[in-house]
Amino acid sequence: MSATRAAPPPRSRGRAHAQSPEPDRRGNQPWSNRLHRFDMRYMPYILISPFFLLFIAFGLFPIIFNGVVALRHWRLDDAELTGWAGLANFERLLTDDRFWNALYNTFGIFILSTVPQLFLALIIASLLNRKLRAQTWFRVGILLPYITPITASTLLFAVFFARDFGVANWVLDVLNLRGEAPIDWRSTKTASWIAIATMVNWKWIGYNALIYLAAMQAIPRDIYEAAAVDGAGPWRQLWQITVPMIRPVVVFTVILSTIGGLQLFTEPMLFNQNAQAATGGSNGQFQTIAQLIYKVGWKDLNLGYAAAMSWALFLIIVIIAVVNALIANRLGGGRK
Repeated sequence: MSATRAAPPPRSRGRAHAQSPEPDRRGNQPWSNRLHRFDMRYMPYILISPFFLLFIAFGLFPIIFNGVVALRHWRLDDAELTGWAGLANFERLLTDDRFWNALYNTFGIFILSTVPQLFLALIIASLLNRKLRAQTWFRVGILLPYITPITASTLLFAVFFARDFGVANWVLDVLNLRGEAPIDWRSTKTASWIAIATMVNWKWIGYNALIYLAAMQAIPRDIYEAAAVDGAGPWRQLWQITVPMIRPVVVFTVILSTIGGLQLFTEPMLFNQNAQAATGGSNGQFQTIAQLIYKVGWKDLNLGYAAAMSWALFLIIVIIAVVNALIANRLGGGRK
C-alpha cells in the first residue's frame, strides 16, 4: 500500500497583505487603501503645517515687509512723502548720534546683565544639583522672579532705585558705600546701567539656572565620584567637568541671552520717569535701540527710518549671537 503525501498548504503572504483589499477590475484601489496611503504620506505634514503657517504669517512676512519699508520714504505725518529711498535710511544711521548713543547703551547694559547672569546661574545650578534639604522648594523659589510679570517687577525696582527714599541708597548708606549725596540712579549712564542690569539679572538668573540644572541631571554621578577621589573639589569639578559636559546648553543660553539683551525694552522704558516719551532719561543716558526704534516709529512717525533701525539691530544681533556662540563653544571645549 503506497502512502500518498498531502500537498503542503500555500504559504501566507503576510497578515497585512492578506487583509488588504484587492483592486477592482478597472485597477482602482479601494477607498480604505487610498485613505491609508494618504494618512501615511501626507498627514504628518498636515499636522505640522499650523506652525509653519503661523511662522510665515507672524514671523517671516513681518521681517520681509519691514525690509521693504526700510527702503522707502514712509512717514505717517506726511502722506506726500513716499516712494523708494534706496539705502538713504541706512546711510542716515551712520551719522545719527542718537543711534550710536542707543547702541552704546544697549551694549553696556547687555554686558552688565548677561555675564553676571549666566555666571550666577551656573553657580546656583551647581548648588541645587547637590543633596540639600527642601530641595524642591529651593528649585521652585528661584523660578519665582521669572513668573512674576515683568511690568510689576520693573515698577517695583523703579521704586527700589529711587533717589531720595529708595532702598538701594539706604542699603549703600548702611554699608558705608554711599557718598554724601544720595545716588540718582537715573541721572548717569553707569548708575542707570547698573539699575537696569539688576532688574534683568533678578528676572532671568533663576530661569537659566533651571536650564543648567536640567542638563546637569544627565551627567553620571560616577564621574563626580571619580573626580573627588582624585582630589578635585567642587569648584574644580564645576569648571572642568560640568561646564564642558553641558557645553551645548551653555551655548544655547548665551544665544538666548544675547537676543534678549540686545532687544531690551520694557525695563528701561518703565524705569524712565516719563515712560511715554521713550527718551531713556533726560539725555538718553539709558535709551536702548528698541526704545529708539519705538520713538522714531510711533512718536516721530517715521516708519521708514525705524524699519532701517530694526534691520540694523537684526543684523547686529545675528553677528553678536554667532560670535558669542563660537566663544562659548571654544571656551567650553578647551577645558580638559
